[in-house]
Parts: sequence; structure tokens; C-alpha cells
Amino acid sequence: MECNSPINGRADKKFCNDDCRSAWHNKSNSDANNFVRTVNKILRRNRRILHKFYQRGETAVNRERLIEEGFAFGYYTNERIAKDGHPQKYCYEVGIVESDPRNLNLIKMSL
Repeated sequence: MECNSPINGRADKKFCNDDCRSAWHNKSNSDANNFVRTVNKILRRNRRILHKFYQRGETAVNRERLIEEGFAFGYYTNERIAKDGHPQKYCYEVGIVESDPRNLNLIKMSL
């Protein structure tokens, strides 16, 4: 299916070797892989930004500071609703809670 070489072996065999099989699957999944890779890169950057502020001991951060650092709002790994009804949006274990439209509280999830 990849290189059009003769195939020896089982009657239902589709590839001449493992390299051709891998190359064919990589080509057929490249669009999906590129999308996933791009989203994962954004999520890791968001986590790195939040973790940097959290590690400094900052419990609140201005929305504009996050934007300046390159934070992409809208990309989170999960969301929880706190007991007070406010949504907690996480990038892996570090998250934010909107205290007002301009300021966000930093939180860390405990397992």
C-alpha cells in the first residue's frame, strides 16, 4: 500500500515491511496528528504560564498579564464548578477562577 513492492507472506498482508506500514499510517494520520500536536503545544504553554505565576506564590493575576505571556484563553484540559458556583478552568493541575472580568485567582488541583 505504500511502496508497491512485492509482498511475501500471508495472503492478507498489506505491507512489505514495518517501515512501509509505519510510513503509510503516518501519512494517513498526519492531519489529525498535526491538529493534536498544535493543541497540545497550546495546552503545555498555558500550563507553563500558570505554573510560573503559581510557583512565585502569586495567588491572583491580571488577565492582561496572562495575555502578554501568551496564554490562550479557551484551551483547558478540564473544568470544574466550585461549591460557590464559579467555574474552575484547569491546564492540567494548575487552574484559574475568574474573580472579576480583569483578575483571575490561581488554584492548584490536589489529587
